[in-house]
Amino acid sequence: MANQKEIPYKIYLEEQEIPTQWYNVRADMKNKPSPLINPGTHQPMTAEELSAVFCEDLVKQELDNDNRYIDIPKEIQDFYKMYRPSPLVRAYCLEEKLGTPAKIYYKFEGNNTSGSHKLNSAIAQAYYAKKQGLKGVTTETGAGQWGTALSMACAYLGLDCKVYMVKVSYEQKPFRREVMRTYGAQVTPSPSDTTAVGRKILAEHPGTTGSLGCAISEAVEVATSTPGYRYVLGSVLNQVLLHQSVIGVETKRALDKYGITPDIIIGCAGGGSNLGGLISPFMGEKLRGEKNYRIIAVEPASCPSLTRGKFVYDFCDTGMVTPLAKMYTLGSNFIPSPNHAGGLRYHGMSPILSQLYHDGMMEAVSVEQTSVFEAAQLFARVEGILPAPESSHAIRVAIDEALKCKETGEEKTIVFGLTGTGYFDMVAYQKFNDGEMDDYIPTDEDLAVGFAGIPKFPGNEF
Repeated sequence: MANQKEIPYKIYLEEQEIPTQWYNVRADMKNKPSPLINPGTHQPMTAEELSAVFCEDLVKQELDNDNRYIDIPKEIQDFYKMYRPSPLVRAYCLEEKLGTPAKIYYKFEGNNTSGSHKLNSAIAQAYYAKKQGLKGVTTETGAGQWGTALSMACAYLGLDCKVYMVKVSYEQKPFRREVMRTYGAQVTPSPSDTTAVGRKILAEHPGTTGSLGCAISEAVEVATSTPGYRYVLGSVLNQVLLHQSVIGVETKRALDKYGITPDIIIGCAGGGSNLGGLISPFMGEKLRGEKNYRIIAVEPASCPSLTRGKFVYDFCDTGMVTPLAKMYTLGSNFIPSPNHAGGLRYHGMSPILSQLYHDGMMEAVSVEQTSVFEAAQLFARVEGILPAPESSHAIRVAIDEALKCKETGEEKTIVFGLTGTGYFDMVAYQKFNDGEMDDYIPTDEDLAVGFAGIPKFPGNEF
């Protein structure tokens, strides 16, 4: 291993080292993620059925369990060059502050105008929509990173963009909303009275602050009822984790440059896009039996799909208009607390990550939001970056693991994903700084309400 003094503060790849292929971890999975199924027939969704909702090329990627590498079109590569490669940073100041022998690295995805990793998939999905000759796309967004990234990508390619933003985030993050509008997107708080499913949700849950599941329902309805439009999603789907693999491929190449092998890899987990992207090449080595890494998914205690959810088929949306996905879920009717977990407030988890977790290939922990913001504050003060609330979940556990090394004297190498910046999350930081932030953990009774709505059919018992 290279001497510590030889390792720079920031490790950048050269332009020619930017990935030209996405890595498809499903190719190395012995137990493939279960297919999306039709809620009416309970049979696997066909490419023709999925093409009514998604772009044709993206459907091919969604269903591809066999090809390990998929070429990144040159147009997408050229766009990536505007902000990639992203730096892998050694957190020397954080290590010193903690007094830990651990070596801590973070992959920083916030160095683009959207402020997060979401742009990696947004440009890909917009590209395939443009290639298909579509007029525009619809989507949902929680904290707003995905909606911001997609609005940027659509503006670049001349596509119309309709965004349904979770109502609580729409109200908490007006500046994120305005960035989307600046890029030309139409932004609607969800649930709304502009769709049939939105009106139905409002009637059943008066005064609801919304959820990603609600927003997905509305976006899918508009996409499937408007000629020339398709729906795109910022997380959960296989295609999204595929596009986000550029994060992990770059991370591994940067570490390999200096002979560094991580012991622990940590990522925040909501729907699974950034975690799946970060861990993909490392998980591939683990699946092939080449190396063994400890991989930790971190989720909010207020929306604990992996740690307290059920591994069953469930709707991806609250309005129950989407296909069924087999995943760890709290039930599509679960409405999370309107706290500041941001984009991690989704009732389910990526089918890929759900299967890997079910097979024991990674761990999952849940953390409370006050401890998350304590970690965010410490990180901001010593590393100079104001992290997004989502990213701060990973920071929390990275700090915890580093402190364990301090107790044991072990010199472990920790890598975590810093998915983006928190400059549009100042309402959350204000609540924390003013001592007005509370921790919310759903009771078993709260979770039972969501579980009751999980579809029941032979083979889907829990």
